[in-house]
Amino acid sequence: MKRWLLPLLFMIFILTSSITLTLNFRPLYYHDIQRLKIEQTSGFSKKVICENYNELIDYNSVFHRKPLKLTMKMSEEGRIHFEEVKRIFSFLQIFMMISLLGSIYLGRQQLKRKNYAFLKTTSILTLLFPLAAGAVIAASWDKAFVLFHKLLFRNDYWIFDEYFDPIIKILPDEFFLHCAFMIIFLIVLESFLCFTFYKFCSSFRHKSML
Repeated sequence: MKRWLLPLLFMIFILTSSITLTLNFRPLYYHDIQRLKIEQTSGFSKKVICENYNELIDYNSVFHRKPLKLTMKMSEEGRIHFEEVKRIFSFLQIFMMISLLGSIYLGRQQLKRKNYAFLKTTSILTLLFPLAAGAVIAASWDKAFVLFHKLLFRNDYWIFDEYFDPIIKILPDEFFLHCAFMIIFLIVLESFLCFTFYKFCSSFRHKSML
């Protein structure tokens, strides 16, 4: 159990930090406003689009305590859905911080002992998520999108009517696909860095023993 605790904690940190970074990486959405022609398809100006998007991102921070205030109208079902989304993201951010602290504490002990195997194990474990997610997305993004929501939510409030919740007009499915790609990219990158660091440290340790 002790052997697997650090890799599991480190893996959780990599997964949750990749999701959190993507959530807060606003340039991705700003780029998609033009690329996906959100102004034209939604009928809202770029100023209104950015104001409401930024409010959503701020609202989903674990440190944000104020109620959601959009300049667009919002149904009661829409409000409940965003509250549920906030709880999920808050949970992820708390897990990220806990797993980071645990990884630092246990990782320092292993590094002092020059035991770098946990980096290799973390790298391998971490790759399982993007491989599974990539396979599901490749099969059908639309089905993956629906399945994701059905797994996370116990109601159908995520199915917005654009008349009652026009916010959905500025959040096209393609944007969420780009977010999924970014999350997978970050996870693969961090997995690669873990393995590279493992190889470097192991090689350095071997040379120092000669």
